[in-house]
Order: sequence, then structure tokens, then C-alpha cells
Amino acid sequence: MSDLARRLLPALLLLALSACGSVYPFWGNPGGEARRLAQPPAYRIAVAFPAQALLTDAGAERFANSLAESLRVAEVPAVALPAPWPLDWPLRVTAERRGDSVLPRYALLDADGGVLGEAEGRAVPLRGWGQEDEALFKEVAQRDAPAVARLLEQVEAARKASDPRALAGQGPLRIRLAGVKGAPGDGNRSLNERMRDHLNRLGYLPQDQAEGATYAVQGVVEAVSQPNNTQRIELQWIVTRRDGFELGRVVQINEVPRGTLNGLWGDVAYVAAEQAANGVQEVIRNAVQPPEAAPGEPPPTLPRAEAPQ
Repeated sequence: MSDLARRLLPALLLLALSACGSVYPFWGNPGGEARRLAQPPAYRIAVAFPAQALLTDAGAERFANSLAESLRVAEVPAVALPAPWPLDWPLRVTAERRGDSVLPRYALLDADGGVLGEAEGRAVPLRGWGQEDEALFKEVAQRDAPAVARLLEQVEAARKASDPRALAGQGPLRIRLAGVKGAPGDGNRSLNERMRDHLNRLGYLPQDQAEGATYAVQGVVEAVSQPNNTQRIELQWIVTRRDGFELGRVVQINEVPRGTLNGLWGDVAYVAAEQAANGVQEVIRNAVQPPEAAPGEPPPTLPRAEAPQ
């Protein structure tokens, strides 16, 4: 083990364990949601802000929000996001001009990017669509949401027919490794591979694809220059669930001489991933069976994950 890794070990160990011990969203008594939290929905639909729907960025966001709201009314778990989380099923919205009208199209993708099915909406007036009329957006969303819901029902039926366990949250516990971003040097690759190794040793089945995964782990690294020719390295391992809830984060922070990690991470990646994997395990364990809270301790608010940046 390198000298740098030996210096990092105590701080990384302390911060990893203290971080995952302070962010459990299910700490204490989950009340009436206990059963639902133990068996989360098998999917969440992420309505991406459409980039090819003849709308401005602001209009695309507003229409995505209107559509997500209408889908929720139709009892489809949906949220509008600029980018999906690792286990979300993206709903891709496009539109093409046909004379004085615009024809919306909807494509449902699985979390690995495969197209599950497509639906076509009804034509809408080009003038109102181009003016990004809020009332028209809501009308189109309410009108087309049932078609998307039917598409989802068809996909679910086909998946259940081929694998009855696919949507039941059963089988081996698989974790999607959604990669690491932001690290200098070879940190993105090294941290991801070492995390894979350590999760394997803990008895999990890490995988790159989303199909079959119950949880996802995504790493984000930020390197900030500090005085005295040092860098502050912050690693965050974000653990999410299939329905888009963020279960917790394992946070590791340390200062290193500037440029030290611009090349190979080596033992540093091994040490960081080893301690973070233990934190990920604790986050998952407490999501399934929350530890007992201290007497009189109120249950915390359940956070909802926002789109990764």
C-alpha cells in the first residue's frame, strides 16, 4: 500500500461510516410506509425535458411537468427530470410538424436505453404549440397520458409473461454501478472497478446494466484547489432505488497535495472504495430494516432524489 493510501485510510474510514450513519432516510419508525419501502415499485418513469419537440428549453420543461402530473393522475409513477436516474425508465417525447399541426410521439425506454414501446398522440394546432400555451400543454398531457399508461401496461404484461419475478423485487440482490464522474486522472475508472470488487466481496451482484437491479450506486468526485498547494477531494456515493428515491450518500473528504491524483489512483482507489462499499451496505440494510431510533426521536422526512448533474 502506498504512503498516500496509508495517510488517507483513517480519514476515509471515519467519514465514510459517519456519513452513512447520518443520512438514513428511513431511520426510526417508518410507520404506514414500512411495507411499501420494503417492496418498492418496480420502476419509475422519468419524463425527460424534450429536446426534439419544437419547443424552447423553458417550454420543454413545462410540458414535461404537465405530462408527468397527468401520468401520476393515471396512477403511473412519473417525474419530470432533465436527465433520468440510473434505474429510471425514460419517456422520450418528440414532435413533428404536419402542415398546420404538430404530432407528439412518445417512446418508453428501459433503464439501459432499449425501446420498450412507442405511442402516438393526437395532432395539436401548430400555433398554440409554438406559442407554448400552458392551457394547451395541460390539455395535450391529459389527453395523451392514457395512451402512455396503456403502453406501460402492455410492457408490464409482456415482462411478467416472460419473467414473473422481474417486477416483483425478488431474486438475487443486484446493484447497478452507474459509474463515477468528476475524478482527476484515472479515478473514474479505478474507483468504479474497485467498488465492483468490494461489493462482490460483500455478497452483492454488481452489474453495468439496469435490468434486474434493485439499487444503483453512482459516484461523484469533486476536486477543489486549497491553500498551501493542496486539493480537497470529495467523493460522494449516491445510493438510489428503482422508484427514484435516494436512500443515502456515503461521503468521503480529504486533502492531498495538489496534482497527486492526476495520474493513477492505485491503492487510494482501493482504500476509498473498500470503505465506501461498507457504507453502501449499511445504507441498503437500513433501507430494508431501519435501526431502532432513540426514545422520542421523530422520524425524518423522506427525501426524493433529484436528477444527477
